[in-house]
Amino acid sequence: MRVIFFILLVTSFTAKAQQAQQTFIPHKKYVSQKVSTDFTIDGKANETAWHTAQWSSSFVNINDNGETPHLDTRFKMLWDSLNLYVYVQMEEPHVWAKLKKRDTVIFYDNDIELFIDPNGDTHQYYEIEINAFNTLWDLLLTRPYRDKGVAINNWDINGGEFATHIEGTINDPSDQDDFWAVEMALPWSVLKELNTKGLKPKAGDVWRMNFSRVQWDTETVMGGYRKSINPETGKNLPEKNWVWSRQRAINMHEPEYWGEILFADGTNDLSGFTTDELAEARQFIYGIHRQQKLYKYNNGQSTEDKNKLSKTNTWRDGSPIEWAISLHGERQVISVKIPGSSEILYLDETGKNWTSK
Repeated sequence: MRVIFFILLVTSFTAKAQQAQQTFIPHKKYVSQKVSTDFTIDGKANETAWHTAQWSSSFVNINDNGETPHLDTRFKMLWDSLNLYVYVQMEEPHVWAKLKKRDTVIFYDNDIELFIDPNGDTHQYYEIEINAFNTLWDLLLTRPYRDKGVAINNWDINGGEFATHIEGTINDPSDQDDFWAVEMALPWSVLKELNTKGLKPKAGDVWRMNFSRVQWDTETVMGGYRKSINPETGKNLPEKNWVWSRQRAINMHEPEYWGEILFADGTNDLSGFTTDELAEARQFIYGIHRQQKLYKYNNGQSTEDKNKLSKTNTWRDGSPIEWAISLHGERQVISVKIPGSSEILYLDETGKNWTSK
């Protein structure tokens, strides 16, 4: 997303990072049903399976700043043995786009973005961005930028199908449009590569995902659209960022805050979803991780002094937080006992997490 490399580092070292423990942010959950049907990827979602699929909740502002999106955004998701199918619909009275070259920075236009972390460890995940022209930017992230991640722009989702549909007219300010939509078929033959042991999902599995809609304020000039200008600075007004599952900050590259997709086959068994207790532990341990980065940035080295990394001693239910940190040269392991469980959540210096009993 628009938080590029060095910007992310600066963002990580702001005063807002002074507290390792943030307010708990519940993650969104969606049940995607398995289907047996033929899809025509045309952006219209006319198939019966789409009509019966559930809508997601409406998108919210990326961080909890009190603002509510003034345009609605929702998605549906289905799957079969070959593909993950995604349909996203975006209310929009003025559909516009400019970029037509693949793998350019699509969020310079209004766009919709999908992030997929198959095994939920925050490493090796996919990012897909599309504008109303159906121009695609597909890339693979080795890990978040905060953890020295690299964006592999030459990665392509081979065999993927994408189509947009506009209920209205693009780049025509003389009329009012209703919405634009994106339909995707994403092959498991590609997506499974970053999953544990290279497996595609089966019923009951959960993958971590999130969506982001980038929305720019525009004005009409000489029969076309341009981004609105701040008269005090002469620069574009900042874009709005609307997401399915709320993030801690204006940053999509904190995968620990993404939502979850459960793959179901005719049932709505929700037992596969991450519990709020595990989600709370995950957010806590990544707060320590960010605070350690800040400490090292300010002091030139890391610390094992827990008091310098967290001011929070209890979970939301009042029970004590049991956590530890150990350093071995450049290696680091943070561990925390998941509340209400015998399991331990671990996090290493690269930002990768795992659990064990």
